[in-house]
Amino acid sequence: MFDVGFSEIVLIAVVALVVVGPEKLPKLARTLGALVGRMRGYVATVKSEVEREMQLEDLKKIQQEIQSQHAQVQLEELPTQSKSSVKRKPSRPSKKAMPK
Repeated sequence: MFDVGFSEIVLIAVVALVVVGPEKLPKLARTLGALVGRMRGYVATVKSEVEREMQLEDLKKIQQEIQSQHAQVQLEELPTQSKSSVKRKPSRPSKKAMPK
């Protein structure tokens, strides 16, 4: 995350030892470790929420596309359905089929 090498960590530890002192340094290290852990947890939570929202937006777009395609298909099928629902006039029976 911060791209800190081993030499930088040693330098930070020496400066902290001089500034804080050897008695308080372990407590400071524990506190910093806990804070870094919390921060990583918060970052992971925010990242997962952002990814979930992005997936939700993608799903909404796909749903809208499907609904528009469905509406278009229904409009295209409407003329064929109306033609098939129109009834023809009954034809006149032929003279051969008529009983005498």
